[in-house]
Amino acid sequence: MFGADKGTSDFLDGRKLVIGIVQARFNEGITNALYQACRAELLALGVQDKHITHVTVPGALEVPVALQAMAERDDFDALIALGCIIRGETYHFELVANESGAGVTRVSLDTHTPIANAILTTENLEQAVARQEEKGRDAARVAVEMAHVLDNIN
Repeated sequence: MFGADKGTSDFLDGRKLVIGIVQARFNEGITNALYQACRAELLALGVQDKHITHVTVPGALEVPVALQAMAERDDFDALIALGCIIRGETYHFELVANESGAGVTRVSLDTHTPIANAILTTENLEQAVARQEEKGRDAARVAVEMAHVLDNIN
């Protein structure tokens, strides 16, 4: 089994990792909180501040293309997608949620780059606020762990 010789704490050691973050600015109050929680957790896991690259894009639909550009540089051990899509009165919510999620997954699979997807999809602002910090921290942990998992497999 891959990783059998490594404990969970080894997989959460970010000291040697380079991480890229793509943050959508739409619903910026939420995405800023996601970013702050994510960055704080990356630093707590040992990722050096100088090894965290932060890029912003207009909205969730633009996140995948920025992730792809970063992945193609091959400078990053893992990437993180941050965004917030709140249901409105039109079908637009489903379109943005489905396409951004599929885009993030496609980039990860096509480039063999681990990407933690923390693009929130919520019914309302209150749900987004309730999840912003926890999901930001979760994304940091997922990115660090998956960087180690893929490194261990390769």
